[in-house]
Amino acid sequence: MKTVNNFIVKNKNILLRVDLNVPTINGFITDKSRIVSIKSTIFKLQKTKNKIFLISHFGRPGGEYIKKYSLKFICNILKNELNVEKIHFVSSIDKKEIQSCQQEMHKGDICLIENIRFYPGEEKNDTNFAKQLSECFDVYINEAFSASHRKHASIVRITNYLPALAGDHFIKEIQNLNMFLNKLKKPTTSIIGGSKVSTKLLLLENLVKYSDNIIIAGAMGNTFLLAQDYNVGKSFVEKNMCIYAKEILKKAKKNNCTIILPVDVVCSKSLNDLSNIKHNKVTEILPNQMILDIGNKSIKIIKKILLKSNMILWNGPLGAFEHKPFDYATNEIVNIIKKNAKKLKITTIAGGGDTLSAIRNAKAEKSFTYISNAGGAFLEWFEGKESPGVKALKKNQLS
Repeated sequence: MKTVNNFIVKNKNILLRVDLNVPTINGFITDKSRIVSIKSTIFKLQKTKNKIFLISHFGRPGGEYIKKYSLKFICNILKNELNVEKIHFVSSIDKKEIQSCQQEMHKGDICLIENIRFYPGEEKNDTNFAKQLSECFDVYINEAFSASHRKHASIVRITNYLPALAGDHFIKEIQNLNMFLNKLKKPTTSIIGGSKVSTKLLLLENLVKYSDNIIIAGAMGNTFLLAQDYNVGKSFVEKNMCIYAKEILKKAKKNNCTIILPVDVVCSKSLNDLSNIKHNKVTEILPNQMILDIGNKSIKIIKKILLKSNMILWNGPLGAFEHKPFDYATNEIVNIIKKNAKKLKITTIAGGGDTLSAIRNAKAEKSFTYISNAGGAFLEWFEGKESPGVKALKKNQLS
């Protein structure tokens, strides 16, 4: 695979695929990690006097222009983060508009192209659209590992028309995720939370081959409890996934992997009912109760397992994390890792939006060996799938 480190790129027009699909509240970016992650590659390209065109998606506009999904708002943030005087902006991929901007730009300048998902050809991975996208450029660089699980034109088809390289952060993601898969330090523990077994079934099926322990909690833990005939009241469950949960338990046993489920839970009648919060054993959940977090006994069991581990992989919260006080267990686990990981030389890898929020809230970033911002691509990689964007770069023979 060609990269920015083994392929010379100088005085070129560069199409740099980045992921600026950043979380926002009322127009303000709440997490800039995806912007920070592209700096290294951009600075390298500036030093070698290239004109850099950033291309990204933002939201899901469905192939049409929708003003609230415009990327123009991010120009000022990019200007500040990249410490440049100006970020050029083009409102379309029209050849004349891009060429006009290229004539205006100096070497080392940066231009942001409007949201690529405004075009239906992007998500269709359309050949003609990719060809049009490539026309004004000399080299394509993928610095969006977090979007590379998508078979989209700016990720996959574009590599048919330009020399295609991997950016610094793209490489960093692969190397660090592979650290768990290829350089296991046993005993290894995976913490898998979140709401649905259905979205993490393949992940669990693959992780039982690598993990000595898998801790399953969050609403998906409810489904596993139901599969073992526990009464879970009116908790969120996927009844149709119980059969698959049982299969995971069998596969885990076959692979000498221990599945750890909650032994006690925090319940209430609803998410908003904070006056009826109860701490119950999993054998004592009432028909009108919902499981909203794991309890203190479960946290103690998890702590013992984590402190005996040499490697930890974490994806997904352990309760209804967005709603206090049901973020308690997730925050406790973060703090256990924060206090002990470096001291005990535990390799720790984390990914997933709510997991990252918990880590940042606890100011525990430095306690983790690697924190991925890849989202869905993170999950697919640990399912054992090589991302379409990675395959496309490997196949590229243009020079």
